[in-house]
Amino acid sequence: MSVRAVTAHVDPTEYARRAAPTRVVRWWHPRRTATITTTIATESPAVSGGSARAGDTIVAVDANGADMGAAEVAEGVRIASRQGVRVLLFGPAEEIKALPPLGSCVEVIDAPVSVAKSADPVRAVRSTPEASIVQASRAVAEGRAQALVCAGGTGAVLAAGLFNIKRARGIYRPALALAIPIPGPTHARPVTLLDVGASVQARSEHLVQFAFMGAAFAKAVLGVERPRVGLLSNGEEPERGSEAVVQAGAELEARLGEGDLRWVGNIEGRDIVRGVADVIVTDGFTGNIALKLMEGVSQTMLGAIRDTAGSSLRGKLGGMLLRPSLRGFRDEIDPEGQGGAYLLGLRRLAVVPHGRFGRRGFAQAIVRAQRGAREDVVGATHAALEDAGALRRAPMSADPASLAGE
Repeated sequence: MSVRAVTAHVDPTEYARRAAPTRVVRWWHPRRTATITTTIATESPAVSGGSARAGDTIVAVDANGADMGAAEVAEGVRIASRQGVRVLLFGPAEEIKALPPLGSCVEVIDAPVSVAKSADPVRAVRSTPEASIVQASRAVAEGRAQALVCAGGTGAVLAAGLFNIKRARGIYRPALALAIPIPGPTHARPVTLLDVGASVQARSEHLVQFAFMGAAFAKAVLGVERPRVGLLSNGEEPERGSEAVVQAGAELEARLGEGDLRWVGNIEGRDIVRGVADVIVTDGFTGNIALKLMEGVSQTMLGAIRDTAGSSLRGKLGGMLLRPSLRGFRDEIDPEGQGGAYLLGLRRLAVVPHGRFGRRGFAQAIVRAQRGAREDVVGATHAALEDAGALRRAPMSADPASLAGE
């Protein structure tokens, strides 16, 4: 998957919320009469207040912004709803209503306006309260949903999340964490790469916090005990890399033994897929480029194998024999299988699938968002950061209440 790298400098206090008119379209199953009941909270808590039961977990989904249109996202919602996931779907109701009923677990809110492709996502989110991503993120902030899924532009997701869901207390800035599948029997778990596009630049203290954040994520979501953490650099030596990388490496070296991470030092780009680290930390600009490079190489290699297999009779016969194994390999590295990147650092969970995903990828994103909210990934990650002393300290003169929206 690929995520467009952006930098969103936003001040939540500048955003005046305006009530946007919405029209609710409820889908009814012909043999059921159940409706969705939600609880509205007046404020978003600093961090998740604990895991929710499966039946209480609702995912807000923005249907706009996907390359194949809102109908493809709705089909992904249908797949997820068959697995028992309850969804608030924000998108063009007329288009979605033309599809077969999505089931009693789905509530469609008419929100045809999209700011996913806006050149200035911060301004667009601030000035367009009726936009689908704004309404979906507001539903999460108000407690009507417990997680957010949006395939629109990363900038719009980040801005809407910061304005409405808000940054968690003590977080410098959110980061996009992606679990990258590593093929082969020797790699039991994916490698977590962050940041892959939430911020173009990062200071050393941001990278240090990303390291602890990524380790907490790998433990909570992937089940990795004491994850190995490395900094992506242009050499393994501690003095190699940008000033921010060198400073972050020195601080992580000095904090050996703190938290759940095991510091392994700098790693080079070739090591991302070699399994030398469970979590790889970088800024969003570098991480996004590395991610797209891996995508391009894997797609080119698969295409070359397919072309070679079809270039001769012998190749076609060999391709027929290898087809089951190659299909399994393709599925193993398919980015849709991971569901997308996790936007960490907000007060609620957000999952950002790639806009090019099909219905299977969107369904995976929704299911993973529900599971992450139910298992309180946000709360577990924040608690791990607090235990490790990796949260941003409030200035002595600051009123703690004033930092809730930072």
